[in-house]
Amino acid sequence: MSLHSLDVRQTALTLLRSGVRNAEVARKLNVPAGTIGYWKHMDRAKRGECPGRGSHDCPRCDGVPLDHAAYAYLLGLYLGDGHISHYSGHRTLTLMITLDDHWPGIQDEAEAALRSVFPTRGTCRVRVKGAHNIKVYSKHLPCLFPQHGPGRKHERLIALAPWQQEIVDEHPWSFVRGLIHSDGCRITNWTVRKGKRYEYPRYWFTNVSDDIRALFTDTLDRLGVAWTNCTRYGKPYNVSIARKESVALMDAHVGPKY
Repeated sequence: MSLHSLDVRQTALTLLRSGVRNAEVARKLNVPAGTIGYWKHMDRAKRGECPGRGSHDCPRCDGVPLDHAAYAYLLGLYLGDGHISHYSGHRTLTLMITLDDHWPGIQDEAEAALRSVFPTRGTCRVRVKGAHNIKVYSKHLPCLFPQHGPGRKHERLIALAPWQQEIVDEHPWSFVRGLIHSDGCRITNWTVRKGKRYEYPRYWFTNVSDDIRALFTDTLDRLGVAWTNCTRYGKPYNVSIARKESVALMDAHVGPKY
C-alpha cells in the first residue's frame, strides 16, 4: 500500500474544501480516488459535518426515517458508556457501547436500539473482561452524534444540537433510561432513626462531565423528578433521586437494571 505525505494529504483537503471534485483531485495528485474519498470523509467527520450522500441510509443526509424513541435511548447510552472511533484497517467509523455483563437485558436493549436506529447496518458484540462491546459501523455516525470529537467527553463541550433536543423533548424518559442504564443505578439505602433501621430506594447517576449531568438534571426538571447533587471527596459527580414520589416516577419509566 502506498503511503502519502502529510503535504499531499493537506493539499488534497485544501482542494476538496474549495469544491474540487474527488476524481479531479485524485488525477492532479496521482492518488487513488478511494483514498481521496476517505480523506474527505474523515475531514468532514472531524469538523462535525455530514460526510455526504451515497449510502442512502442516513436520517440527516438522506432524510430516511429515524426511530426517535430508540434514538433518544441510544443517545443516553452513548453519552454514558459509548464512543465513536476509527480503527486502522477499517474505512469507516465504529460506535461502541460498553455494557457490564451483570445486566444482559440492557445489552439486548442496547443492541435492539442500534438495529432500530441503523436498520441497514449489522450489529455485533465483542466480549471484553466483565462486559461486552455492542457495536455498529457507519460513516454517518458523526451525523447522528455530533458530540463526537477528540479527547474525553468531560474534557470538551457536550451540548445537544437543536434537532437532538427536539427528540429528547419528545421522548424524555427514553433519554433518561439510556443515561441510567449507562451511568446510573437503583439501590436500596438505609438509615437508623431512634434505634430502628429504615430502608428506602434511591436512584444514582454518576458522570464526570458537568455538561452531561446538566442534560440529565434538566430533563428530570421537565419531568417533575426531584433530585439533589451529592459531592463526595470534593467531586460533584453524583446526582441522587430519593424522594418517594420521584422514585415512583423513575420506577414506572426506568426501573432497576436487568
